Parts: sequence; C-alpha cells; structure tokens
Amino acid sequence: MKKIGLNIALVLSFIFFLGCKTDNVNGILLENNLVVHQDYSKNKRMVSLIKSSLNKDSSAFKSLIEFSHGGGESGYNLGYVITQIINKIGEDEIIKMVSKYDSNELNNFRSYIDVGLEYGDNDYDGEMDETYIKDEFPKLNKYLMNKQNK
Repeated sequence: MKKIGLNIALVLSFIFFLGCKTDNVNGILLENNLVVHQDYSKNKRMVSLIKSSLNKDSSAFKSLIEFSHGGGESGYNLGYVITQIINKIGEDEIIKMVSKYDSNELNNFRSYIDVGLEYGDNDYDGEMDETYIKDEFPKLNKYLMNKQNK
C-alpha cells in the first residue's frame, strides 16, 4: 500500500513539475530547451518578464534581454522570444521601450534580434526563418544604426 501511495505521489509530482514549465506565454512560443534547463522560479520570472514586456514595460523588457538563460542554444531561443515580442507590439513601441538603453545594452539587444530572426520561426511555418533585421524591422534597424553611429 505504501508503494502505491509513493508511486502516486511521484507521478503527481512529475505532472506538477511539467505543469510548471510552459511553452507559450500570451502567444509567445518558448522553445523547449529555454524552459527545461531552468528551475521553477527562473521560469516563473521569465514568464513574468515576457508578460510585462508585452504590456510595454521597458524595465521588464530590459531584464528579459539581460535574463540569465544558461548560454548556448538557449540564447538563440531567447532571441526568438524577443523577436516575437517585437512582432506582437510593433517596432514603434519597442523603440520607445529601448530609448534609454546605453550602447552596450543596445548592442546586446541587437544581437538577440539577429539570432532570433535567423534561427527563430517567426512566421510559424516550422522552419528557421534566416531573415535579417533590415528586412523584418526596418524602423528598428534604422534607430539602432543611428544610435550606434553617435
């Protein structure tokens, strides 16, 4: 009887653990390795930052760009999250949100956009897009280029 109770507890714990991991936040798709390599509290924080960023919270968006994701492929996936947010709220709003970033923060932001567009699936066709900021986000590209040239 104890074994059955223990097995049920283990199964329920496993289901709860999987339920704490998410792969979609208000329409923003999260790649599996960005989610599974983090603990519950980091995932909860990331979800909160994504939701706040979608609500045009500049400081949350900055924190998302600086989010410690563990490196490697997770960085590409964070770039994909960022490009999806840009697509959802628009270039003009993003430009307002990043207007107070310093040059290092803008360079980091630009890097995430580059990898998010190249390796992400922003058109949701099941394939990497291999697109570029100058084509996908021309206003944002111009803004970032002007800031870099100052």
